[in-house]
Amino acid sequence: MADFDGAAVLADLERRMRGALETLKHDLGGLRTGRASAALLDPVTVEVYGSAMPLNQLATVTAPEPRMLSVQVWDRSNVQPVEKAIRAAGLGLNPIVEGQTLRLPIPDLTEERRRELAKLAAQYAEKARVAIRNVRRDGMEALKAAEKKGRISQDEHKRLEGEVQKLTDRNVAEADMAAEAKEKEILGK
Repeated sequence: MADFDGAAVLADLERRMRGALETLKHDLGGLRTGRASAALLDPVTVEVYGSAMPLNQLATVTAPEPRMLSVQVWDRSNVQPVEKAIRAAGLGLNPIVEGQTLRLPIPDLTEERRRELAKLAAQYAEKARVAIRNVRRDGMEALKAAEKKGRISQDEHKRLEGEVQKLTDRNVAEADMAAEAKEKEILGK
């Protein structure tokens, strides 16, 4: 019975659930809220040097004002491709070119667009909850298999099952809180 490490199984499940939460937080960070955030440009890729490169590998993105982003392009020859990529990204941003710097005023969000973004935040949260529950299911199946093979006792199985459920509940609650906070931020409440 000693070759089953319940703590290692729980640690692995925790790591995988955390991964789902990190993905959710990254996705939520990319949603525009009417306030400038450097994370807004994370999904932008630029065609340069014969390949697509993430914007953050070609320029420094800062938010000098609450409603303005600044993109300092390192190589002068990349200014035009960066401007083109930002316009094409579908973020509703219109860069103003000033030498090697692009200034991006953040326009006000319409009420309709705010509602769409809030729905999108809810969808991201649901995707994270499903991922967390899938990790839980994998954990429960591993425990069941370990008990069936005689690697853990029935009591140990029940105890570990309870731990997996606590882990799941805690991570789902954290996903809900992150999405709720983002929805409030988007809707301006």
